[in-house]
Amino acid sequence: MKLNELQPALGAVKGRKRVGRGKGSGHGKTSCRGEKGQKSRRGYSSKRGFEGGQMSLVRRLPKRGFTNVHALNLQELNLTFISTHFAEGETVCLESMRDKKLLDASANGIVVLNNGELAHKVTIVADRVSKGAREAILAAGGTIQDPCAKQAAK
Repeated sequence: MKLNELQPALGAVKGRKRVGRGKGSGHGKTSCRGEKGQKSRRGYSSKRGFEGGQMSLVRRLPKRGFTNVHALNLQELNLTFISTHFAEGETVCLESMRDKKLLDASANGIVVLNNGELAHKVTIVADRVSKGAREAILAAGGTIQDPCAKQAAK
């Protein structure tokens, strides 16, 4: 077989629809646009969200509150999760979580919750730490750091 002999599989390539080429083609007269109306005219292009004059969906839905675009998307970590995935003396931070592929793609911060027990001491760099988790981490001999302080040191 040579390069000039290559062909797509039979039936893999379909010819384009040739409209407006007479009655015999099956796509003549109105060229598959139907009879009358705005969509049958030349130059028609619909606007995004347009529903033919009906009140559009975006205008029918109730609008309440707002979305804070500056809000942190925090990943929740339990003490049990930290114990199982991090060894003694390790640092639990965004970078180490990303290295171990334990972080959601959209997460841009960490919050530690008091669920379970911490088996060994670790250094935790988190945006938020619950009161119970703080007590458990300090009782295990671990330390808690603020991520802003870590960035300022760099």
